[in-house]
Amino acid sequence: MSAVLSTAASLDDANQKSEGVWHAAWRRFKADRVGLVSLVVVVAFLLLILAAATGLVARNWQDEVGVPNAPPTFMGPAPPQATSAIEAPKGPNVDLSDIDPLAPRYKEWDERAKQFQTQVQAKRETLPFGADRLGRDVLAKAIKGTEISVFVGVAAALCATLLGTLLGACGGFFGGKVGDALEWLYNVFESIPNILLIFAFAAVVGRGVESVVIILALTGWTGMYRQVRAEFIKHASREYVRSAEAIGASVGSRMFRHILPNVSHVILVRMGLLAVGFIKAEVILSYLGLGVRVDQVSWGTMLAEAQSELILGYWWQLATATLFMAVFVTAFSLMADALRDALDPKLRGLE
Repeated sequence: MSAVLSTAASLDDANQKSEGVWHAAWRRFKADRVGLVSLVVVVAFLLLILAAATGLVARNWQDEVGVPNAPPTFMGPAPPQATSAIEAPKGPNVDLSDIDPLAPRYKEWDERAKQFQTQVQAKRETLPFGADRLGRDVLAKAIKGTEISVFVGVAAALCATLLGTLLGACGGFFGGKVGDALEWLYNVFESIPNILLIFAFAAVVGRGVESVVIILALTGWTGMYRQVRAEFIKHASREYVRSAEAIGASVGSRMFRHILPNVSHVILVRMGLLAVGFIKAEVILSYLGLGVRVDQVSWGTMLAEAQSELILGYWWQLATATLFMAVFVTAFSLMADALRDALDPKLRGLE
């Protein structure tokens, strides 16, 4: 009887599905409160970017909706400045044209000054986050800049990940002359200072969103290559790969159907770190005038514009761009750290 019960129990255990890797990772990720809050912040930014891309928000970010350098709403409107309307001298029986030959033009100039003053007053004197030197809404610029900066960072990270993963997989799996050639290419890129390499590609490729993505991808794949190559060298000699080779699995099947899923967590976490680094790199390039075009806006271009405004005491564009960038980059970094801890195979045995 006991043998029958034990056999039935073993069958029940065999029929139960073991918890998948991704399901277990999600369960561990949800237990990390900091990572979960960071995920919510990142998703909120992504929804904001989607709304900006579809034109629901910040569609008219180039419109001059406020007076130049309008302060934020909580500061109230700027104190009015004295108008410079020209007044003609008055007196009994005085021919003004004899005193001043420009006297007949005074009335015309005064009317133009009043008309200009009316047009200026029609614009908003305060905005939620203030206005730039042209009167454009700083909040709308920050939202549109978020769209471009985050797109550049994520797109460049995807391209660098694909390039680094492909080269690292080939170098680690094949070795030999293929590995030596890829190692030589890797050492060439690593021997040149990264900032100089970026400037060199920027001078050749030019400005624009697509150009920045290409530049960052071509200069940022080396870290992914090194890590993926090491993982493929380690897994290529393991028993499950040799067993797949013994039953006739092709080289591509062994590389991308057997080894790649087992190193996907490393690639995913590394890609998150690349995205954060590339967002910062885009800001630096745009700040130096090597990033997006002049008719586009990003966090970097906002910081470049705010440099001259800050001297005059207009700090709100600098503060807004810095706030948006700091919140997103911090949340994305914390989310990547939590994801790394959730996917780390070494932590699975501690549960």
